[in-house]
Amino acid sequence: MAPATLQGAERTGTVPALEDPGARTSDERSPASEELASVRTTVARLKAAYPSVDADTVEATVRAAYDSFRQAKVRVYVPILAERRSRRALAADGHAGLPTGSTQDVAGKGP
Repeated sequence: MAPATLQGAERTGTVPALEDPGARTSDERSPASEELASVRTTVARLKAAYPSVDADTVEATVRAAYDSFRQAKVRVYVPILAERRSRRALAADGHAGLPTGSTQDVAGKGP
């Protein structure tokens, strides 16, 4: 009789199954060390690309971009998406027209 009761509890969701792939773990709330390293790398790259922008502004922009993807289930693309969002935000704020080393001409056409 006890096994049937336990199975019923698992079906109702009152007792989470130990191997439930949808169960939250404490690891889901904290960013992975690779992602933290990616934030630092992105900040360094954008500081070099936008030397006229204050370092704190670059860091805040990158952190805001990463935060906008905090609910993303597929994390592998977050670094590139956050960097692109950060670059657009920095360029839109008029901080540095074109990033250092850009090959675009004034008309916006590439080489």
